[in-house]
Amino acid sequence: MAVFEAPRAHHLGLIGRIGQAFASVNGMLVGWHESRETRNALSKLSDRELEDIGLCRGDIDIVARIR
Repeated sequence: MAVFEAPRAHHLGLIGRIGQAFASVNGMLVGWHESRETRNALSKLSDRELEDIGLCRGDIDIVARIR
């Protein structure tokens, strides 16, 4: 039985680049979602609770961006 293998390097390169782009967008969305969850959780705390963990209300956006 004869086997013929067509070269796939070009197609795999394109698929790989598409996969990397998808992974990059997915990573950005996951990061945005985690930042949003952090911001929401910290916003629900009272000023006293924030002070207990060494934060003030103005720090919430900075902490959420850092994650």
